[in-house]
Amino acid sequence: MNTQNPGGNAPVIDVIVEAGNWPDERFLQDLFNRSFTAACRGADLKFLKSSELSVLCTNDQAIQALNKQWRDKNKATNVLSFPASEPQDDVYGPLLGDIVFGFETVEREADELGIEFQAHLTHLVVHGILHLFDYDHQEDDEAELMESLEVKILSDLGLENPYIDRPLMPDA
Repeated sequence: MNTQNPGGNAPVIDVIVEAGNWPDERFLQDLFNRSFTAACRGADLKFLKSSELSVLCTNDQAIQALNKQWRDKNKATNVLSFPASEPQDDVYGPLLGDIVFGFETVEREADELGIEFQAHLTHLVVHGILHLFDYDHQEDDEAELMESLEVKILSDLGLENPYIDRPLMPDA
C-alpha cells in the first residue's frame, strides 16, 4: 500500500467557493493545505498518496439544507464533514471526503469569540479534518481526545487554545 507519511504533502484539496463573502481561493487553499499538514503531523493521520479532499465554502442557507438532509437538524452550522471511505489498516483514502463551511455562522462565531476569522476557520478546518479520520465528540472521552488533538495542532500552527473558558465544540 502506497501511504503518505504525516509530515509529507497534503492530498489534492479541491476548494469550491459557492456562496458567502469568503477570502479568495488562493488564501483558502493555503489555509486548508497548512491545516491538513499540521493535522496529519499532530494526530499521526495516514492516507494514500493519491488521496483527494473536497472543501465547499458556502453560506448558511446551503449548509442548513445539508444539515437537515444528512443530520436531520434544520439549522445552519459552522462545519460539516462527510467521510468518503473506510480506512484499511488505519490508512485512509483515496477519497477522504468532503468538508462544508457556512460563512455567516463562521463569521458570527469569530465575532462572538472575539477572534480573527482566519483563526476560527483554521480551528474548524482542523476539526473537520479530524472528523474525516473518524474522530468524534459524541462521548466525553472521544471529545476530550479530539479537543486535545485540536489544541496541539492549533498550537503547532501558532494559534491559541480555542477551548479556554469555552465548552467543547457544540454538536450543531
